[in-house]
Amino acid sequence: MIAFSQKGDFKIALKYLGQIKDIASKEMALKKYGEQGVEALRNATPKDSGKTADSWYYIIVRDGDDVKIKFENSNINDGVPIAIILQYGHGTGGGGYVQGRDYINPVVRPIFDAIANEAWKEVTEV
Repeated sequence: MIAFSQKGDFKIALKYLGQIKDIASKEMALKKYGEQGVEALRNATPKDSGKTADSWYYIIVRDGDDVKIKFENSNINDGVPIAIILQYGHGTGGGGYVQGRDYINPVVRPIFDAIANEAWKEVTEV
């Protein structure tokens, strides 16, 4: 005959499951903003060939209980991230300089503000 016994309760397991639920909820919210951010960055990126505009994506990173969103661009030419040189400018092979254009910050600022507002609303709801 096999018998099982158990002592205690499930507080630790329930706490863990609650944390997972919170993280999953944060990830779902960030997915929405990630998609909005990628679309906004795609539309705002200066276009020559359109390759840089079409190379935006986002990733959601878990770090313990923290969940973060990162916007990245995969268009790299000879080790140079093209989105960054469009943003900040760059030297040319002939000794000239191409002025950058601040197209990233104005686009992501409203996205980050919306994330902060949603988080604040969640924290202050009773």
